[in-house]
Amino acid sequence: MGVFDPADEWFGHQLPEPFRFTALNHHHWRESLFFIMQSPDGQDDVEILTLAHFPTRGEMDSLQLGRVGNTPVLARHDRHVNGDFNNFSVGPVTIDIVEPHKQIHLHVADTANAPLSMDITFTARTAPYGLRRGMMTAGDEIIWDQRHMFQSGWYDGTYTMNGVTRTIENWWGQRDHSWGIRNHARCPMWMWLAIQVPEGMYGVWCWEYPNGARVYTDGCFAPSDGSTPIPVVAFEHDLSWLDASGNETSYERYGESVEGLRGTVAFTLEGGRRVTIDAQGRWAQRYSWPHQNGLPDTLGGGLSEMSVRTSDGTVGTAIYEVTGQWHHKYFPYPRGEKFPPYGYSPSVDEHA
Repeated sequence: MGVFDPADEWFGHQLPEPFRFTALNHHHWRESLFFIMQSPDGQDDVEILTLAHFPTRGEMDSLQLGRVGNTPVLARHDRHVNGDFNNFSVGPVTIDIVEPHKQIHLHVADTANAPLSMDITFTARTAPYGLRRGMMTAGDEIIWDQRHMFQSGWYDGTYTMNGVTRTIENWWGQRDHSWGIRNHARCPMWMWLAIQVPEGMYGVWCWEYPNGARVYTDGCFAPSDGSTPIPVVAFEHDLSWLDASGNETSYERYGESVEGLRGTVAFTLEGGRRVTIDAQGRWAQRYSWPHQNGLPDTLGGGLSEMSVRTSDGTVGTAIYEVTGQWHHKYFPYPRGEKFPPYGYSPSVDEHA
């Protein structure tokens, strides 16, 4: 007998199953929303809010991440899902799609289990861009099979932490909507860049194998006048981790000495325009705190808040995500097993 939910009363089914069933019943299937906001005037606080639905697990969660001053923001909220997957509320977090692709309201109630409360509205400043479907396997095992959309916007409203409320006006940033299989712990390296400048947003998603061979690249330049985004046809990156003194350092296995990121990336757009971008910044959200507070060591790297300058003299701010488990340049010691493309498991002491 099938299980039918209220959503099944409506059109939109994409396979001959009720809405709650995905094309592949997989533990790592998720559909998620991601919002990140930062000041256009230079490095400042960074606020991040997520919402994700895991159909196979019957679970929805929301992460509060980022940084206020030098204080990290970190919390996870979750709830059981039984057909109410279109209820975008988890604990203190509620996300309201006011107008698709135009305006979204983010609310986090002031409760004891929320390190930061917020009442903020996202308003689109660019058209959305849909990345093509990407897949990565380890032998016959799916590691990544996903579609992804991103869009730049303005953020306005207030957030409160430790009794101090701050009003933000015309902060910029990005939001993502993705769905499919994502097994983070098995991905060698991915890079996600959200670069905000007055003329628009440069965005890219790039995955590589441990040896640096390219698996997937897609992205765009989305003009701030709302016109059609221009696809990225080539992408290059040369970034370095920095220590607290601003000197280049190796991530080693756990990144204990890493405090920042610096380097150059280059976008070639459809039609031939090539833009290089120099950037430097510091952690907005690192993904593991090795040997601290009893927290488990998970992914390497994280999100860095960057100040950027383009080759045509434009300045702005950005978020650079560099993360993964094993990569010759960014994560020289393996932090997992059964890596793509062949399911290879290096020894724990093996150096790339």
